[in-house]
Amino acid sequence: MLQEESDLSLIIAQIVQKLKGSNLYSQLERQAWGSWEKRILKSLNSMCTELSIPLARKRPVEEQKELLNKWNEMGTDEPDLSLFRPVYAPKDFLEVLINLRNPNYENGDSLSFRTHLGLIQVPLKVKDIPELKECFVELGLNIGQLGIDDSTQVPPELFENEHVRIGQKVLAEQDSAAAQQYIRQGSPTALRAELWALILNISSQPEDVLYYEQLKTNVIQHDLLVDSLIYKDVKLTASNDDYYFVFEDYLYQVLLCFSRDTSVLSHFAYNSASPPKSYIRGKLGLEEYAVFYPPNGVIPFHGFSMYVAPLCFLYHEPSKLYQIFREMYVRFFFRLHSISSHPSGIVSLCLLFETLLQTYLPQLFYHLREIGAQPLRISFKWMVRAFSGYLATDQLLLLWDRILGYNSLEILAVLAAAVFAFRAVNLMEVTSLAAAEAVLADLSTLKVMPLLQIFLFATVT
Repeated sequence: MLQEESDLSLIIAQIVQKLKGSNLYSQLERQAWGSWEKRILKSLNSMCTELSIPLARKRPVEEQKELLNKWNEMGTDEPDLSLFRPVYAPKDFLEVLINLRNPNYENGDSLSFRTHLGLIQVPLKVKDIPELKECFVELGLNIGQLGIDDSTQVPPELFENEHVRIGQKVLAEQDSAAAQQYIRQGSPTALRAELWALILNISSQPEDVLYYEQLKTNVIQHDLLVDSLIYKDVKLTASNDDYYFVFEDYLYQVLLCFSRDTSVLSHFAYNSASPPKSYIRGKLGLEEYAVFYPPNGVIPFHGFSMYVAPLCFLYHEPSKLYQIFREMYVRFFFRLHSISSHPSGIVSLCLLFETLLQTYLPQLFYHLREIGAQPLRISFKWMVRAFSGYLATDQLLLLWDRILGYNSLEILAVLAAAVFAFRAVNLMEVTSLAAAEAVLADLSTLKVMPLLQIFLFATVT
């Protein structure tokens, strides 16, 4: 019987794999993304109409001079942004994901998925705890980790001193693959900026600085509607954050330059989304008059600036900070707000989170579901922002070490499930979504690595 089941699951896995390569699968992704994109663009266009503001305009010379003079202190500027609103927030995007359906699944093809009682209804293959243990083997209980005080028989300071020594050797050899392996056990604070740059292949050549200056010139010369969305987002998020408010000027500089960077468009080649287009006035629908808008193809949403904020702790030179962020975005962060079947894509992360809870904490999962507090409604915002703004910065950087080390975002879903496991006793007593949210409102005291270790390696499987 077991043999038959494993044969069947192998056949299903092969079919799913073939389907992934087929047109049908990419059509499902593109269809869903297409209708979501239309909604975003409609929201953007209606804002233009309501406020009588063009999508883009050339700044008058005086305005250009003024902006250049205050480039390093844009945070002191207080434009009236009361009429601007974020184009969308994570909760709007979650509704889109909840409504995703696979037509084949509707016809009863995926029987095993029928037992999934979460909000995500797309039957993708996600890892279980044994597979996750295999994947994150370096997080094991007997392996030294930065971010854990008493994990092994080795005293933490001894492990740390030896780990720093090895890290310095890795940096001296400039070996990117070795750096990636090394950082799976966490990065010493003093070496982190260099290690991340090495893993991301960022070396700050003179031409990179020149490229950044060209983007800056473009910002000075042209005003885009998305600039106001960026200002608004920074004011609503990072400016109100105890850790990040001091970096307000850096955030404006990086995000305004990012919106002009057409090299970012290249990530659409391996993304099911397509960059949004705008048309020259009076030429709507004529492809030869279409331009990508904004030039980088990315419309910022509520919380977008929090992808940059933690990096400001590590990099203080604007062009270096910019390059690191851009590379983090095109490797990782874009997956958190686009629809795809990739294992690190947000749909898979949501499904992984729900499956882990339903499988390994069934009582808690059913309790929360019964009281109308579907866990994903609480954890989604953490995952979309890669926990930025929710964890203390030192803990967040330890988490992002592992994202870079494993070249995967799956650890976000594991951590989200681990947080629920950690607060399970309190959550079992709540009787509403609001009460569950209150229990999980403050994650700033959590220690990431012990939570992950306990959940992965001390959970009964």
